[in-house]
Amino acid sequence: MDLQQIEQEALHLSKDERARLVKQLILSLDSLSKEELRKAWLQEAARRAEEIDDKLLSAVPGSAVLSKARAMVG
Repeated sequence: MDLQQIEQEALHLSKDERARLVKQLILSLDSLSKEELRKAWLQEAARRAEEIDDKLLSAVPGSAVLSKARAMVG
């Protein structure tokens, strides 16, 4: 199974299951060195930029993201 298949499968999980998966993935990054972590984030940023350029995703203003996050937290 490749990464794209894993991502598609993960998107079919419930909200709680996705949150649990995200937590586990983030915790797994703690074992990386600073350089490995930096490289992983650069790769992720490049992937997201490519998806936006290819019109697969649309960008969301940071202010909108922060407003939504604040509303969720309370």
